[in-house]
Amino acid sequence: MAYPCEITEELKEHVVTNAAPTVYYVPDFITEAEEQYILQEVYKAPKPKWTQLSGRRLQNWGGLPHPKGMLAEKLPDWLLKYSNRISALGAFAGKAANHVLVNEYKPGEGIMPHVDGPLYHPTVTTISLGSHTLLDFYKPISQSEGDEPQTEADRFLFSLLVQRRSLLVLQDDMYKHLLHGIQNAHQDTLTDRVVNLSSSTEDARLGDTLSRDTRVSLTIRHVPKVIRANLLPKRK
Repeated sequence: MAYPCEITEELKEHVVTNAAPTVYYVPDFITEAEEQYILQEVYKAPKPKWTQLSGRRLQNWGGLPHPKGMLAEKLPDWLLKYSNRISALGAFAGKAANHVLVNEYKPGEGIMPHVDGPLYHPTVTTISLGSHTLLDFYKPISQSEGDEPQTEADRFLFSLLVQRRSLLVLQDDMYKHLLHGIQNAHQDTLTDRVVNLSSSTEDARLGDTLSRDTRVSLTIRHVPKVIRANLLPKRK
């Protein structure tokens, strides 16, 4: 199946102009019925599919990314449907998404600021289920000799409100340069540092305090370097 090599006009309509290049935020990307369907599929996965980490647990689908190449595994149909839908928006420059991380965050859980790294096409797309969160963005830690130590608060730039059933697409500096993370919090207050409020649904306004519930995110990406099982050297 061929996909657009450039972002489609449909997605361009959802660019967030108050952030660094480039963010697309699509509220209500999926319906409530689709949200419930995906959540059912997530929790039907066998227990060994889950990996418990500090602050969250996750499922890995499509293979394990590795510098030497990812041994590709076919995505299940319930993930392929939505990864194809995102690929059809031109998110991966004509390529198809082939890897999905399913992350579960309980209220009060988060993830330290980080970058996703070079194993992926420089685009990350996320569908959120079950709850909102605030995704915070930071300048990289300065490595210049003689610089004063920088705290996380010193490096903080802005936040994005990521609502349930939304699609978030990060490219360019937002992917390659800035760090992103989620605070360990039970509630989030919407301040003027949340730069996509005008793109959000009407139930999110400046000054509101939102309580988190359990959030499940589908982080959908394209891994360029893959190894097909039938291309592996045969054992003698």
